[in-house]
Amino acid sequence: MAGDEVVKLEDVWVHLDGTLILEGVDLTVYRNDFLGVIGPNGGGKSTLLKVVLGLIRPDRGKVTVLGTTPERGRKFVGYVPQYSLFDRQFPARVWDVVLMGRAGRAGYVRRYSAEDKRAALDALETVEMADFRDRQIGKLSGGQQQRVFIARALVGEPRLLLLDEPTASVDAPMMEEFYEMLNRLRDRMAIVLVTHDLSAISVYVDTVGCLNRKLFYHHSKEISREDLEAAYQCPVELIAHGVPHRVLGKHR
Repeated sequence: MAGDEVVKLEDVWVHLDGTLILEGVDLTVYRNDFLGVIGPNGGGKSTLLKVVLGLIRPDRGKVTVLGTTPERGRKFVGYVPQYSLFDRQFPARVWDVVLMGRAGRAGYVRRYSAEDKRAALDALETVEMADFRDRQIGKLSGGQQQRVFIARALVGEPRLLLLDEPTASVDAPMMEEFYEMLNRLRDRMAIVLVTHDLSAISVYVDTVGCLNRKLFYHHSKEISREDLEAAYQCPVELIAHGVPHRVLGKHR
């Protein structure tokens, strides 16, 4: 239903530095969707998220976020980029990092309000990191840092959460717990997850799209072999870490 649409892309084309990155992309994300986007490196997945955020304007096509332009709608969008670069020696506490997600509301002069602080605590509790609020962010593990960055995205109370390879620095033993946390968040917002982790795609997400310049997506969890091979441009039986492999039978 139109009232449930969070994101709508219609025939979106993007060129960057003269190279075609997205070609004729159509996509609708609905309220409480959990969409996984897979595809080869350089296929345009991060660009797709930046188009939704209004950080990249398409050459052609229309983008609507919560019924308005991406620039106006992104205040309701939480975003965790693929790489969060920061000085690990900088003495920033977890609490300070999460509160940064309210900076747009607080402004550069006004102090954080009691409401801002309640939202920060709620976000930390949601990602189960409240006990680490006074820890230096650089001293945490990769998985713990990702939880903090998600809390920073959540503190603005978004209706859409965009995650670009969020498990790249998460240890394997923590992976299941991390995805369970995302699964709980879907009751509060739509989630778009860019990932190479096929275990997440097969277990947690509701729908799957395969992107390599063109998007192969049918608002379903099923991806045909033909769509996979068209996206990866070679025969595919297995995808591991974003690299397509052909699984061969026994040699004779």
